[in-house]
Amino acid sequence: MDGDRSLTHGVASFGLFRLFAAERRLKKGDEPVQLGGRALDMLIALVERAGEVITQRELIARVWPDVTVEEANLRVHIASLRKALGDGRESVRYIVTVPGRGYSFVAPVTRSAPQPKPSKQAVVSDRPQRLPPKLNRIIGRDDIIRVLSAQLMMYRIVSIVGAGGVGKTTVAISVAHTLLEGFNGAVFFVDLAALTDARLVPTAVARALGFMVQTDDPLRSLPAFIGERKILLVLDNCEHVIDTAATLAERVVGETPQTHVLTTSREALRVEGEHVHLLYALDCPPGDTDLTAAEALTYPAIQLFMERAAASGHDAALNDVDASIAAMICRQLDGIPLAIELAASRVGALGIDGVAQLLGNRFGLIWRGRRTALPRHQTLNSMLDWSYNLLSPHEKAVFDRLSVFVGEFTLEAARSVASDAATDDGIVIEAIASLLAKTLISTTASHRSTYYRLLETTRTFAQTKLAERREANSIVRRHANFFSEFLQQDQLVQSRFGEHDLSGYTLHIGNVRAALQWAFSDGGDVSVGVELATWAAPLFIGLSLLQECVRWCELALAGLDAAARGTRQEMILQEALALSSMYTTGNSDRVRAAIERALALEEAFGDRRHHLELSFGLYRLFMRLADFRSALAVAQQSATFAETANDSASLLISDFMLGICYHYTGDQAAAQFYCERAMPRAAEPSTSIPKFFGFDNRVYPPIGLARALWLRGFADRACSMVKSAVEEAVSGVRPLSICDSLTSGSPVFLWSGDLRATDEYVERLIEYAGRHSLESYRAAGLGLKGAVAIVRDELETGIELLRGALETLTTLKLNLLLTYFMGALASGLRKRGQFEEALLTINQAIGRATDCGSTYDTAELLRIKAQILVAMPQYGRDSAMNCLTEALAVAKAQSALALELRSTITQARLLAEGGQRDQARHGLALVYGRFTEGFKTADLRIARQLMEDLA
Repeated sequence: MDGDRSLTHGVASFGLFRLFAAERRLKKGDEPVQLGGRALDMLIALVERAGEVITQRELIARVWPDVTVEEANLRVHIASLRKALGDGRESVRYIVTVPGRGYSFVAPVTRSAPQPKPSKQAVVSDRPQRLPPKLNRIIGRDDIIRVLSAQLMMYRIVSIVGAGGVGKTTVAISVAHTLLEGFNGAVFFVDLAALTDARLVPTAVARALGFMVQTDDPLRSLPAFIGERKILLVLDNCEHVIDTAATLAERVVGETPQTHVLTTSREALRVEGEHVHLLYALDCPPGDTDLTAAEALTYPAIQLFMERAAASGHDAALNDVDASIAAMICRQLDGIPLAIELAASRVGALGIDGVAQLLGNRFGLIWRGRRTALPRHQTLNSMLDWSYNLLSPHEKAVFDRLSVFVGEFTLEAARSVASDAATDDGIVIEAIASLLAKTLISTTASHRSTYYRLLETTRTFAQTKLAERREANSIVRRHANFFSEFLQQDQLVQSRFGEHDLSGYTLHIGNVRAALQWAFSDGGDVSVGVELATWAAPLFIGLSLLQECVRWCELALAGLDAAARGTRQEMILQEALALSSMYTTGNSDRVRAAIERALALEEAFGDRRHHLELSFGLYRLFMRLADFRSALAVAQQSATFAETANDSASLLISDFMLGICYHYTGDQAAAQFYCERAMPRAAEPSTSIPKFFGFDNRVYPPIGLARALWLRGFADRACSMVKSAVEEAVSGVRPLSICDSLTSGSPVFLWSGDLRATDEYVERLIEYAGRHSLESYRAAGLGLKGAVAIVRDELETGIELLRGALETLTTLKLNLLLTYFMGALASGLRKRGQFEEALLTINQAIGRATDCGSTYDTAELLRIKAQILVAMPQYGRDSAMNCLTEALAVAKAQSALALELRSTITQARLLAEGGQRDQARHGLALVYGRFTEGFKTADLRIARQLMEDLA
């Protein structure tokens, strides 16, 4: 709204409120706020000039035009407005009085465009990462949670900063639950503690948002994906990836109008717009007074201490004698919740006085040894050290070794890593049970299983102890070997790339990453890394972590020794590299080499599990390159394989591949046959169709069939089929399927002359491809938009859009669409009188089509060339007629009745201009008479009108 501060259009947001001036509505969250008409007028006036002083006279003139009122009326309405906004509560201010001058609206205001009405646009399935459960009772933080909720709505970036163990995550989760309804459930929680590489922060956030990463720079793509949606992003444990987290938060908030970010960290992000909320420890009783039990229990630290003591088995109520002891313990622990919980967990066994005695003895020694640390860190480390020294030798060993895990781990994993000759499985299980009782580790339930984890502060402490044992390297080796064996034995992952629901495996990804990071580091073991990367590759593909898959596969293949070359291990790595490289590194020779190498190894080992998927990947590569001969050869080989396997899914995929190949090579009868044969198989509920790489193969047969039907003269059936197929695609969550269906389906409406429907589909394509950073599909959408503009004679716009699209698609080697867009560009240049350039462009397009053997649009390209030739004196009518004769021959050979009609229309016009009106009408009538439907399409209307004119 640069240069226009009026609120006639759009929404103004401040604090928890949204002001819809045009509709004269004020909402707090999703609840309407009742205001009188005068008060609402006053609020609109103040918000429009937020930060400025508006005099009383100006406000009266705005609210009571042409009416004389006293200033007292103004003050009454100001008071009413302040009350409705809750002005002054919890230190939140909106309207301040400037003595002697007037009033000013001081809260930050964010302006945004009004939300569009729901339309039939691409459905985006938001699958937010589940919020951790909110504690039933949070002690001493209720006011802070309310204030943070208000601050987050006002400032958009709020960072909860505090020492380790102070309860930052607990408060953040509570704030997120409080605001869940206000964000319509669009609250995304991302725990960054599991990341070992700061570069993975954008990927973790993208995955939480349900965004399939397709680019080298997901950080650049996230704002486009979020768009206008109102969301809350909670980034937990930012301190070890602070720079990347700060960049992400600042960029997302700066480039999206309704994204709010809440972070927890031990230090501020230090980004523009950040509001830092320092989270301090819980209030403790002072040490210079004697308190009764009732008085002590008014302090949050004592409340927490006694609740956790009761949970440990202490069933006595706090008495006046123990009150002072409990107060001393909480003061010694500086009110840090984690330290209080650790101490209180021992009360059941030792009593309050026993804990106090042990605590005092240990802390005096530790403090004197750690004067350089912050006081609160001294206290927490001392508490952990004290608790650690109460463990048995076996418990200490298990505790130290568990620190190698990143995030959650299973009991099986813990036993594998923590046990050795001196510590068998039984001892490990017993030690874990004891550590659970002492709250040094915690449990969570997920996917019907129990998982364990160390709190991040506790894990850091345990890692220090593990380093002192001088066995860290052997433990991380065991850790890596466990996950290698776990993934190797799990047939669910190995059965087929990306076919199964792998959501349960997200809990393991942090540990897999950490193990790979160690294995390929200077102090690691490459052989272990190669083994782990081999079995982890399908997991990375299944979770759409394609960039990571490429990285680890490349490192593993580089680390293969001579003995491992040509083995199943290389086969799996080559398969994964080929499939993940397809949409991350482009259509390069390396991708083709990797696929062909993997297929050769499969053939050598007789392992055909991934044959169809690899063939499909190779077919997609050839199709994108417009190498139709090679694509057809792959499709035919896949058909042979499918018939041998007698698998319905494989037969469906191979039929679809054949149908699309024949369509693009110009054999529309064969295309119709194979696509029609694929349709019933796709509709069978019993057919389990693999969704290779984000492509839903139920969608493609009807789109391919529709294109073939249109070319064969069945426009009504084609348009109906495209509508159904596109709607089915956009109702899903696979970006590639949605964009592919829109790209392939939109031309059917453009060919039919239904420009309104074409506009709708093309805009959906551009928006959706931009949101998911699918640059090739976005370029396709812009090219289609340019083609529509040429049809409407909007030549400048159309030519510019088509040139930009062609440049992008050529760079990305998406050659499949080049001839079609070059034909549209040549038409635009002809209409603008640039005949030489038009002829050069159409000749290049025809040359490309000839190199492919032939293409579905060859006849149309020849027709466009004829139109250009007839406009150039040096060529003239005879050259154009020869070109049209060739176009008609191609259209007939391809069974493309629709293109035959187009060329006949152009031929009839030329004949009529030469005085051969009867011949023109007769030839046109013969072609027109072969149509049985589609009489409302543009070409048939033109033909009918031309026949009437010629008569």
